[in-house]
Amino acid sequence: MLAKIEHQLPTLSDAERKVAQCILDQPDEAIKLAVGDMAQRAQVSQPTVIRFCRSMGYRGWPDFKLKLAANIIVGIPYVHSTLRAGDPTSVLAAKVFDNAVTALLRARNDINTDRVDSAITLLTKARRIEFYGQGNSGIVASDAQHKFFRYDLAAVAYCDTHVQLMAASLLGPKDVLVAISHSGRSKDLLDAVSLARKNNCPIIAITASNTPLEALASVFLRADTQEDTVLYSPMLSRLVHLAMIDLLALGVALARGENVSTILAKTKKSLAGKRQHA
Repeated sequence: MLAKIEHQLPTLSDAERKVAQCILDQPDEAIKLAVGDMAQRAQVSQPTVIRFCRSMGYRGWPDFKLKLAANIIVGIPYVHSTLRAGDPTSVLAAKVFDNAVTALLRARNDINTDRVDSAITLLTKARRIEFYGQGNSGIVASDAQHKFFRYDLAAVAYCDTHVQLMAASLLGPKDVLVAISHSGRSKDLLDAVSLARKNNCPIIAITASNTPLEALASVFLRADTQEDTVLYSPMLSRLVHLAMIDLLALGVALARGENVSTILAKTKKSLAGKRQHA
């Protein structure tokens, strides 16, 4: 959460940046302050503190403090460990797994359950569900399709940009489009999402904060990760996106009730002859 605040400093107003800096300097103190005390410490108005919280994706100061306190208690490392050419395998393994655990814990602490509930409701009632992603996000989209179609839902994943545009043109209010993107700025993906939105199709976006994709979403599921995507493939965001898909899939399964168990049993039975017995 602290890394996210630091990452978004350039996008904040001058007054909001003062609030952010106070929190970054003394996060343990910030969680003890009332909104008026924080405003006084940052030398800004109380509405500025509230605007800062909303800029970060929270409902207000109490909600922000609660999430910050949980983040500090968990003890998530503030500094993201980057890989270096001379790292031995032991250090490499530690960094890869530690960074993965850190990213998942941050995502867990930042989860907005109201938005997750809204997404689950949309998916449960959808006539058709389409998952769009490109590159690494396309892998996540395919994984999502594999999970959801087993619930006897009309679910499909598209990674080709031309197919996404054609498919999006056919979506409507009874369907749901789940758009997955690390950057939230891929033009081709945004074009397809915009087309579906014009058809009044609900959009669930799994992406980073303050991105064009977030702005197009009916339901935004925040997936902020800190990683060097210039040199490395976006591994951390992929893990967070996969966890988000698992969360939605399980939520839909629970919402659909006992019938899901029967359906899953049928799919498992169909594969029984594909495994060699010991």
